[in-house]
Amino acid sequence: MLGCSKHDPILSGERHDIFGKTDVQVIDKDVPMLSGTVKNIYGDLNCEYTQDDKNTIWFGDKKIFKGIATDNSVRNNQKPICIDNFIYTGLSTGEVIKLNKLNNKVVWKTDVYKETNLTGGYGVVDIVARVGIDGGFVYVGGLGDAFCKIRALNGDKIWCVNISVPVDFIMIDNFAFVVGTDNNLYAINVDNGAVYWKTKIRKQVSPKYDETNIIVGREEINYSNGEIR
Repeated sequence: MLGCSKHDPILSGERHDIFGKTDVQVIDKDVPMLSGTVKNIYGDLNCEYTQDDKNTIWFGDKKIFKGIATDNSVRNNQKPICIDNFIYTGLSTGEVIKLNKLNNKVVWKTDVYKETNLTGGYGVVDIVARVGIDGGFVYVGGLGDAFCKIRALNGDKIWCVNISVPVDFIMIDNFAFVVGTDNNLYAINVDNGAVYWKTKIRKQVSPKYDETNIIVGREEINYSNGEIR
């Protein structure tokens, strides 16, 4: 069967799906005791680079990168992340890119969406949540049903989980707590991408942590097992 093409209707080249299964596989396992520290995964708070809704990145009034503008993009507050001499950010084309600040050249770009979200037409694959960096890896989620761990050195994907991500996530120790567009909060072991638990929430807002609970809006959720307090 010829079926559907793997060619992306927005971007050049082929895309390769690395999802093992379509549905999120929850293993119903408790998260072990966590430390009291949320990791700083969002880089230099004084990063002076900005990004507009046309996938263009600026340093002041100097244009340093121009991506492909998309007609079906979602309004967002995406902001580039600065780590050492590099910039990382997500685009409305469903890509995350790494730029070298010294010469403004693209080091790599990697697609972050489930392949079937683009098959047969233009899908909404925008990356609207900020990209996170920790321990030589990039963590990024987009609206194209993908939350992925990517090697910061070369852009290779380590794993992806079939979750569509609308807001910033947090990381504590080796766990990411991610709010999905399906109104679930997910606890993900970033070592292997295993989803320990998920729980229904009322609002799609960025989670917080108070050393006992994950807080989403006004809801307090036990970080160990996902139970609502």
